[in-house]
Amino acid sequence: MNILLVDDEALARARLRRLLGRLEQPAPGRIDEAADAAGARALLASRGYDVVLLDIQMPGDSGLRLAAELELRAAAPAVVFVTAHDQHALSAFEHGAYDYLTKPVALERLRQALARVSQRRAARAPDGAPDDALSIVERGALLRVPLAEILYFRAQDKYTLVRTASRSYLAEPALGELEQRYGARYVRAHRAVLVAVQAIASLERAGPAPGGARPDPAEGAEGPEGAEWQLRLRGVPERLPVSRRQLALLRALLRQD
Repeated sequence: MNILLVDDEALARARLRRLLGRLEQPAPGRIDEAADAAGARALLASRGYDVVLLDIQMPGDSGLRLAAELELRAAAPAVVFVTAHDQHALSAFEHGAYDYLTKPVALERLRQALARVSQRRAARAPDGAPDDALSIVERGALLRVPLAEILYFRAQDKYTLVRTASRSYLAEPALGELEQRYGARYVRAHRAVLVAVQAIASLERAGPAPGGARPDPAEGAEGPEGAEWQLRLRGVPERLPVSRRQLALLRALLRQD
């Protein structure tokens, strides 16, 4: 995996390089550095990279501007933002970011981000183009549901509920597999729910669980269905539970610049 580090702070680039040197899987290959977007463009024009670890606030063009340019390329490297500021998370995912890391970056989070890049790129269609629809077998027929129409995935018994604005489907892939394949479009709200980033309308506090049920520490403060916080999505009336561990990320995604 060839990696380009783009950050105007030399110390930040040096720390990332040290962390990358400690990784065994996925193993880094060539690691190059640029101090700004202009330097990154020069390297990107002459060398191939699998992933760009990209700061956002830099002299000259921002990391978001560079990411927007990379989105237009046919064979662009994956972009993982690495920044000290969490208020740009929504913009980052709008530009197709594979992940969003905040400084100081932990080794395990860096490993997870690069593993996601590796898994998602391996899952691309045979012709090299990303799969933009989910295949679902329904009553013996093969359906192709465009990802742009899917608002959320939710674990349901042995299947996964796939929800669009107009209807629901049942699919076989587990949430973990769907998250690996489509992690740039969807974010984990709860251990049983993946939501489309672009469909999120608001994060709302919910009422207490009926009967005063004891909270599950792994979920929202009131348990999985009576979560203390819930998401409202555009296009569907239902509210989706938010687990405590995902609350900070979802707040960051909703925060405006």
